[in-house]
Amino acid sequence: MTPEKRKLMTDSFSRSETLKFYKAELLEVETDYVSIKIPKMELMTRKAGMFNGAMIASLVDVSSGYAAVSHYEEDCYVVTVELKVNYLRPAIGDALISKSYVVKGGSKISVIRTEIYVVDESRTSESHVATSLVTMMKIK
Repeated sequence: MTPEKRKLMTDSFSRSETLKFYKAELLEVETDYVSIKIPKMELMTRKAGMFNGAMIASLVDVSSGYAAVSHYEEDCYVVTVELKVNYLRPAIGDALISKSYVVKGGSKISVIRTEIYVVDESRTSESHVATSLVTMMKIK
């Protein structure tokens, strides 16, 4: 990834009002790979203390989009065509971490696999809580 492309992506991430609201942190950005961390806030959880499935799906969508953008050399914009999430276990912990990988990057359509982990910071452990397959389309 060129330094210019990395700057475009990090600047885009920093400008997102949604990501600011979620207090999201861009952990890694490479060609065909992105990782994002979101700390737990009460508005993201169910009464039992686990992350809400909608929050996990939102993180899948955002992380997959940035991974798709990382695949292309030029600046671009992508939209979600299809998103499927399998929830593996309750997401009980202090933060969510996404790890998004481009499986197939085409000229217009990309397929991304995103894994979601919950982090227990007191034990410094990760637990795999969701897996997904997302199709993105480049529109610009």
